[in-house]
Amino acid sequence: MINSRRSTTVLTGLVVAFALLRPVPAAADEPSTTEPAPAEPPRVELVLDVSGSMRARDIDGRSRISVAQQAFNEVVDALPEETQLGIRVLGATYQGDDKKVGCQDTQQIVRVGPVDRAQAKGAVATLRPTGFTPVGLALRKAAEDLGTGATTRRIVLITDGEDTCAPPDPCQVARELAAQGTRLVVDTLGLAPDEKVRRQLLCIAGATGGTYTAAQSTEELTGRIKQLVERARETYTRTPTVVGGGTACDGAPLLAPGVYTDREAFSEHRWYRVPVRPGQELRASVSVALDRPVNRDYGVLLRAVAPDGRELVRGADAGSGRADVVSAGLRWSDDRTEDDDAEDDDADPTPDVDETAGAATTGRVAMVCLVVSNSFAPRPGTGVTPGMPVELTVDVVAASPTPRGPDLGRGWVLLVLLTVAGLLAGLVTGLLTRWWVATWREK
Repeated sequence: MINSRRSTTVLTGLVVAFALLRPVPAAADEPSTTEPAPAEPPRVELVLDVSGSMRARDIDGRSRISVAQQAFNEVVDALPEETQLGIRVLGATYQGDDKKVGCQDTQQIVRVGPVDRAQAKGAVATLRPTGFTPVGLALRKAAEDLGTGATTRRIVLITDGEDTCAPPDPCQVARELAAQGTRLVVDTLGLAPDEKVRRQLLCIAGATGGTYTAAQSTEELTGRIKQLVERARETYTRTPTVVGGGTACDGAPLLAPGVYTDREAFSEHRWYRVPVRPGQELRASVSVALDRPVNRDYGVLLRAVAPDGRELVRGADAGSGRADVVSAGLRWSDDRTEDDDAEDDDADPTPDVDETAGAATTGRVAMVCLVVSNSFAPRPGTGVTPGMPVELTVDVVAASPTPRGPDLGRGWVLLVLLTVAGLLAGLVTGLLTRWWVATWREK
């Protein structure tokens, strides 16, 4: 028994020593790509159509206005504390037939700011479908309500009909707001299965980088508004740049580090190019918003490809658990050193990239092609134009050093470590055998 215990003690010591000899992962000292939290809180305004058509009882056997009121109450109850919310209505007060007067009928019933939940729900509960549908004017006023600032603000428009008061045309108003560079996104929700309404709401959303959704049930409306309000927390310190992806690597737009927005058709491939210098690491992510009904079994693929067609790396799914966005991300490092690059006669010279966008303008680079692909398919009756909203984030940073304890990758050091590991493994095996035999004999 004494020999058995000694053998066990020696074995335990060797196992501990062997574990201590294993490489210890280096501390994570790579630069962080997380941007600091914006100094100002998220700001959202809900714009609700209260025109006469909202009396229709065609959503779960209830009137459209009652469904919208229930959705608003649930959204207000679930509102994140830091989010500042406002509520504006249109067509809510004027009951006459004078179109000139009725088309000025829009009011802000809850000012944008920290929400008094009881006040907000009380203001929504008193609404009764009444008048005209001045969508364009309401959008313009909502933009004024939200003001300006460093972060993106969102308008969520809920309506069951097209504008009955143009001018101003709501689609043109959306284009004007986008052209002002005021960091404003308009998301639209349609409560009626009408093709004209769908086209108008798609135009409004598309002009500002927002999304369009048709809500045909109480659950769909409530869930979608909650998602959009939650998305307002993900604000940017820079407005995404509109870009049009190419159909192949040659001629694809050249991207510097930043955030970009595009649209991609169903089952399409969109190409972009990013210059990466020796010793740098490319980090990219893509998100596609599900702004309309699609078939199940879909996905998004992000790949980094060399100009000659060689695939460098495939992105990994970066799902966040949200049902309205599908994402993927990747990382790729250029393993060449500056010395290697100086000897590489085949390296491409750095292309002409806008210095203000943060790209290098001297030296030699590897040109990496980013390919965004999707396997979406529309449900019957779903519009296919414009394409799905795409958001692409690109960053180029110093390559992360490979975590290592002892240097495991080169020459004699690797050979010595493998030899020591083999000896220790043999010794451990021998001691285990000896211990087992001694134990067996004692029995």
